[in-house]
Amino acid sequence: MDVGARLKEVRTQKKLSQRELAKRAGVTNSTISLIEQNRVSPSVSSLKKVLDGLPMQLQEFFSLDVPEKKQVFYPAGEMPDLGHGEISLCLVGHNHPNRTLSLLHETYPPNSDTGSEMLTHDGQEGGVIVQGEIELTVDGEIRVLSPGDGYFFDSNLPHRFRNIGDVDCVIVSANNPPSL
Repeated sequence: MDVGARLKEVRTQKKLSQRELAKRAGVTNSTISLIEQNRVSPSVSSLKKVLDGLPMQLQEFFSLDVPEKKQVFYPAGEMPDLGHGEISLCLVGHNHPNRTLSLLHETYPPNSDTGSEMLTHDGQEGGVIVQGEIELTVDGEIRVLSPGDGYFFDSNLPHRFRNIGDVDCVIVSANNPPSL
């Protein structure tokens, strides 16, 4: 196990700086830094003293399911498709802990739409058309958007997406809070 990387991940998750953790644990800032860089291997008693500053028990530290490193890059084939029917809604960052937004790569084939029922949910959403055209209805207002056009609205307003063109419509969008 990489004790240094695990300590850094736990400290970061608890939103503590090295300086703050050192102060709470009663050790020097350089002690925390050296442990996280794996330049020193702490004794059990030293590690326990550092963990008391979190606070966290040794057993919890070693058994905690903490990813060694958060995923940053998401190849196209590894993003889950949360769409329905012909519509593809590929979610970027699906496994990121404490995700505060949904970032989507959307594909609407010709003649597809989100349904006759208008969508509503909490938050806000926005996007940019990358390819094709989409007819977007928001709170009774209808607009056809083309590549480079964007949108942004409160998601509690009734809305619907419909591809009225002859080619796939591709959109990159985000919504907050994450509804997918």
